Amino acid sequence: MTSEFRVGRFQILPLVVKNLLIINGLFFLATYAFHLPRIDIDLNDIFGLHFIAASKFRFYQLVTYMFMHGSISHIILNMFALWMFGSALESFWGAKRFLLYYFVTGIGAGLLQEITWAIELRDVLLPHIEMINLGGYELIPKADFLDRLVTVGASGSVYGLLLAFGMIFPNAVIYIYFLFPMKAKWFVILYGAIELFSGITGTNDGIAHFAHLGGMIFGFFLILYWKNQAKRKIKRMQEQYYFSQT
Repeated sequence: MTSEFRVGRFQILPLVVKNLLIINGLFFLATYAFHLPRIDIDLNDIFGLHFIAASKFRFYQLVTYMFMHGSISHIILNMFALWMFGSALESFWGAKRFLLYYFVTGIGAGLLQEITWAIELRDVLLPHIEMINLGGYELIPKADFLDRLVTVGASGSVYGLLLAFGMIFPNAVIYIYFLFPMKAKWFVILYGAIELFSGITGTNDGIAHFAHLGGMIFGFFLILYWKNQAKRKIKRMQEQYYFSQT
């Protein structure tokens, strides 16, 4: 018997999801406010995740990048998914575990993006390379090229939430475009396969596909760790009960 997940089920937002939505919204508004001509500060450049070999990289960006977004459609899609899957997961896990999971998957996604950049740019990083050809006659210094690389968005955490929803509620029904029903487990597998294919084939669409996979991978191992931890706890309780009865 399948359980059914509908978007309209959650009328009141859980605390962490609500605050994450607010924080993301405030950062997005601030991005536009600080980009006004008289101020002209690019917050995405400051708080977005840069490549570790770039001069603009800062370690705090592994956290702050997940609160930055590049467009209205970008933040709307991510926040909708955060609300849709996050509300169910926070209700199931509780606030503390949900918040921990959100940040672990987001940071994990950022780390995998750093590894992906390092692999893709291994030739660029050679000491004798000083200038980068962007096509045609445009040559720029390597340092400037590396500083241009930046990733923003909560997509890594969102894909982690998607993975968790599929693992915890595998038979829940998700309505794609509100019309086409699909079980959560197949939905997760489909999206994971799409991201893997897109990442391997190197589609030049400006999307950090391996970062999305990073959120799913870190989420998978964290959930396994929690499950094994719960099994060990139950086993200890059973052993204590057994010895207390002998």
